[in-house]
Amino acid sequence: MSASKSWGNRLYRGEVSYDFIGKQKRWYTISGALLLISAVALLVLGLNFSLDFRGGSQFDVKSTTASTESIKDGVAAIVKDPSVQTSNSAKDGRHIVVKTTPLNADEQDKVRTVVAQHAGDGVKPTDVSVTAVSGSWGHEITDKAITGLIIFVALVMLYLAVFYEWKMALSGIIALAHDLVITAGIYALVGFEVSPATVIGFLTILGYSLYDTVVVFDKVRENTKGLGTAKTDQSYTQAANLAVNQTLIRSLNTSLIALIPVAALLLAGTTVSGGAGVLQDLALALLVGIAVGTYSSIFIATPLLADLKEREPEMRVLRRKSAGAQAKAAAKAERTVPVQDRVPGAFLDGEGDGDGEELADVPQTTPRDLPRGPRNQPVRGDRGRNRPSGKRR
Repeated sequence: MSASKSWGNRLYRGEVSYDFIGKQKRWYTISGALLLISAVALLVLGLNFSLDFRGGSQFDVKSTTASTESIKDGVAAIVKDPSVQTSNSAKDGRHIVVKTTPLNADEQDKVRTVVAQHAGDGVKPTDVSVTAVSGSWGHEITDKAITGLIIFVALVMLYLAVFYEWKMALSGIIALAHDLVITAGIYALVGFEVSPATVIGFLTILGYSLYDTVVVFDKVRENTKGLGTAKTDQSYTQAANLAVNQTLIRSLNTSLIALIPVAALLLAGTTVSGGAGVLQDLALALLVGIAVGTYSSIFIATPLLADLKEREPEMRVLRRKSAGAQAKAAAKAERTVPVQDRVPGAFLDGEGDGDGEELADVPQTTPRDLPRGPRNQPVRGDRGRNRPSGKRR
C-alpha cells in the first residue's frame, strides 16, 4: 500500500486529523487580506478589457521579422496606448496584431502605413488587414453573463436549501463570491486581458467551486446526522472537521487532475498563439479559479457552516456535553496511568500551562518513608492505639 493511500485511509478513519475548522480565524484573516487586495486592485487598476468589450480597430499583418516594440513605438505616435501582440499559427505562421481605440478612415490609413513600414519582408500597406470591432457585442455578452450568473446563484441556493439546509446554501454562495472576487482581483493585479473567453472561464469556475463544496457538505451532513439525539461525544464542529479530513484526499486529487490539463492548455495557448488567444484567456481563468475554489471549499465554506450551526441552542448544548464528556475521558485516562509510568515534570491537570501541580513536585512516598512508631513499627490508626501495646486480641 502506498504512503499516500495509507495516509488517506488514516484520515478517513479519524486516526490522523487536522484541525481545519478550529483554526478558522486564521483562514478568515488570510481570505480577508486577499479580498481586500483584490477589491483595491479592481477599484484602482481595474480590469483590462479586450477589444470585444471596449470596441476599436484591429490591424493584422503576417511577418516573420517584425519587432513588436518598434511597431508599438511607431503606432503610439498616432494613437495613444496601442496594444501589439504576436499570434502564431501552424498554417499561416507568425502574425502581428495591433489593437487601438476606434479610429476614423484617415487614422486607419496612417496606422496601416506605419505597421507596413516596420513589418519588413516587403510588406505593403494593402497587406495590413483592418477590422473595426464594436463594443456592443462585448456588452451584450456581459449582460447575458450577469443574467446567467443571477439565475445560476438563485437555482443553486434553492437546491442547497431544499436538499440540505439554508445555512449550507448561504455558506456555499459566500465561498463562491469569495472565489470570483479573488480571481478577478488577480486579473486586475497582473493585467490579464479580459475577453469573452475569460467570461466563459469565470462561469466555469462557478460550477467547479460549488461541486467541490457540495462534496464536502454531503459528508458533513452524513457525519452530523442525528447528533442531537445520539449518544456521542462529538460536537457539530468536530463532526464537520472530520468530514473535511475524510474528503481532503478526494478534493486534492480532483483539483490536481483538473489543474494538470488546464496548465497544459495554458502552455499550449501561450506557445501556439504567442501569448494571446482564446486558449490562454480561458486557461488563465480556469487555473486561478480552480485553485481558489479548492481552497475555499476546505478553509472557508465548511468553517462558515460550522460557525452558523454552532449558534443554534441545541448545538450549544451538544458542544457543552461534548466538552464535559471529553474532560471526563481525559481525567479517567490520567487516573489509569501508573505513577511510575508518568513523565516527570508533567502536570496533574494534563495541561502544560502552569495551572496544575507538577508531578515532579509531589513527594514520592514508599513504605520505608512512612513515619515509624515504637520498636520501629509503622504508626497505626486509632484502633491500633486503643489496644494495649498495639497487639491483636
